[in-house]
Amino acid sequence: MGSPVPGAEGTPLSAASSTSPGLKPPTRRSSELFLLAFAAGLVTIALILVEANQEQELTMRIVWLGLAYLGVLTVAHLAVRKWAPYADPVILPCVALLNGLGLVMIHRIDLAKEGDTLPGGGVWSPAAPKQVLWTAIALVLFCIVLAVLSDHRTLARYGYTFGFLGLVALVLPGVLPSFIAPEINGAKIWLSFGAFSIQPGEFAKILLMVFFAAFLVSKRELFTAAGRRVLGLDLPRARDLGPLVAAWAVGVSIMVLQKDLGSSLLFFGIVLVLLYVATERAAWVVLGVGMFCVGAVVAWRLFGHVQIRVQNWLDPFADPSGKGYQILQSLFGLGTGNIFGAGLGGGRPDEIPEANTDFITAVIGEELGFVGLSAVLVLYTVLALRGMRNSLAVRDTFGKLLGGGLSFAVAFQIFIVVGGVTKLIPMTGITAPFLSYGGSSLLANYMLVALLLRISDAARAPKSTPKPRPQQPAIADQFTVMVERPK
Repeated sequence: MGSPVPGAEGTPLSAASSTSPGLKPPTRRSSELFLLAFAAGLVTIALILVEANQEQELTMRIVWLGLAYLGVLTVAHLAVRKWAPYADPVILPCVALLNGLGLVMIHRIDLAKEGDTLPGGGVWSPAAPKQVLWTAIALVLFCIVLAVLSDHRTLARYGYTFGFLGLVALVLPGVLPSFIAPEINGAKIWLSFGAFSIQPGEFAKILLMVFFAAFLVSKRELFTAAGRRVLGLDLPRARDLGPLVAAWAVGVSIMVLQKDLGSSLLFFGIVLVLLYVATERAAWVVLGVGMFCVGAVVAWRLFGHVQIRVQNWLDPFADPSGKGYQILQSLFGLGTGNIFGAGLGGGRPDEIPEANTDFITAVIGEELGFVGLSAVLVLYTVLALRGMRNSLAVRDTFGKLLGGGLSFAVAFQIFIVVGGVTKLIPMTGITAPFLSYGGSSLLANYMLVALLLRISDAARAPKSTPKPRPQQPAIADQFTVMVERPK
């Protein structure tokens, strides 16, 4: 019997290839390129349909938007091919399609509001070209992260520094005066510098995830030690609750100082998930949810802006033309969309306040219907699941925690957004990743995707086998020569 041939019966070709020392697994970059081209084709067709259904002449504006979108995707693909060749081939196409669909809907809203007068004076200016510019800047940052960060484990060395910077970025808008941190739509989450503004909380979530992942890796034993058993749960020891209490205090502070329920819920949810992944103990989640509920009830009783959000959630018809107007218009838009939607360009997005930011998912539901909105949620689900799958496959604990936290952050953020739009939970004011208009969101989320691709590259790359060191023969085996001493 000879040795089995790779691919013959009883020896799968994949297994034989993976064990062959001279062969490398495929990088799947061609699959990524095909999916990106498919996404670019869908976005271009959608742009044409939007203008056609608005009975407008097809202008060069579509060509420029489509070419710019295709150009930035090409740059992103080349960056991944060069600096993360074994990265997951599905993550970037999912992000590209979400970003492209967001660009289509923003362009659609521009057409609906073209020529409208703004409340503070002036005329509506198109946001789609600005979104393309922000996408290009975000992809430059995306390439820089991939090029500079060759190993995600390097971040763990600076965990406490990132934690401090993230905490400062998170609470800064709430403590600064109004001329630097103005209150917009009832929340203080922006820093304004003349014509330029930034939302530091978008970057804070990434910085704090790096900190918590590094902290939990180094202090895992502290969180796995159980204290008393209550109602079937092994509760943590009282002296080990410091990090959870600190996270709870920060979450409630955001709710109070910044009047931002969404960021508070997102931040605390990420902390609880990282704790559960690190310890595999449900007691941390139960205890954390209980603490958050207590803090939310106290804030609701003490602060008026929290009471307004809850009242609008419970009964928006109490003030249909005032405080409940936004959520009611969102619900009417979703109801108009029905199952298959009014069609691209067939809805009335100009009737929904903040249509291109907080409520862009309501516009998608109106024009693409339940089916279209469900497809968008499936894209987010695929993105999160691929990120979690790669985080499980990576070999180091820090990468597992960080990849899982980043993936959960995307999924949980879109849940909070869609939950507020559909009145499942109170309105939060945070934006949908990659869909909504805004520079801070795009910059931060493309950094998040770069980290996910870096972790997936480490998970999928072939193990490097160290070169064998030359063996020195033992002294006893050395060839010896008798040398005769001269007389």
